[in-house]
Amino acid sequence: MVNNNKSWTALLGLAYRARKVVTGEETVIQAIRRGQAKLVLLSDDASNRTMKTVTDKCQYYGVPYIVCSDRKTLGQAIGKAERVVIAITDRGFGDKLQSLIESNHRG
Repeated sequence: MVNNNKSWTALLGLAYRARKVVTGEETVIQAIRRGQAKLVLLSDDASNRTMKTVTDKCQYYGVPYIVCSDRKTLGQAIGKAERVVIAITDRGFGDKLQSLIESNHRG
């Protein structure tokens, strides 16, 4: 789990404004199947069913995923209501977000 960190949430907000983010379980799963998802962010308070469905799809299609923060933080980062699952559809944003979140997790 990753705690709230302003740098990665700000970057997630920027990716959303650049239209490089999809949200919602079904939309994210479609993006994974189509090869559009470069990184998937799951809230740590997602239901067991949602967690299993999304992580299984990510593993099958080779899409990296990170369980981070809670649904409120993910939603706030993109200026929306609570979000349980978010997919980044741009390689640059996905790689940078992954490195920021992982460095925050280590430190």
